Amino acid sequence: MSKTTPATKALSQAGRPFALLTYDYDPNAERVGLQAAEALGRSPSQVFKTLMAELDGKPVCAILPSDEEANMKKLAAALSGKSARMMKPTDAERLTGYKVGGISPLGQRKPVPTLLDETALLFETIVVNGGQRGLQIEIAPADLIAVLSCATADLTR
Repeated sequence: MSKTTPATKALSQAGRPFALLTYDYDPNAERVGLQAAEALGRSPSQVFKTLMAELDGKPVCAILPSDEEANMKKLAAALSGKSARMMKPTDAERLTGYKVGGISPLGQRKPVPTLLDETALLFETIVVNGGQRGLQIEIAPADLIAVLSCATADLTR
């Protein structure tokens, strides 16, 4: 497994500290984020998943705890939109340059408006996808926010 991805390059170029974590990705796992949390021995509330959505037809990215469900009304409201829905997996892969199960909020092909669930601020570090199935990045929420130029909001049900 290569440990250099567009996500790790983005963090290195930004000069932000991070740690890489690897685990054996299970392609049959029902919920990838929960499988990652279990494999890494971390709380699911500290391991965040990256969801690609469409807000009024335009792409957006939401980062939330792996044990939570996205609330599309809250996502839309936080970005001053009318309605949000999940993006089709093939569209998410084409837009981000990553495969589903390995989509990182960092280093995407085209930057899109991004929100981080506010619960991330409860932790010294959180874990997000590193841009490859089985590769995770541990990073301080403030550093992730700075690199992504994103805001925080309540995004869960």
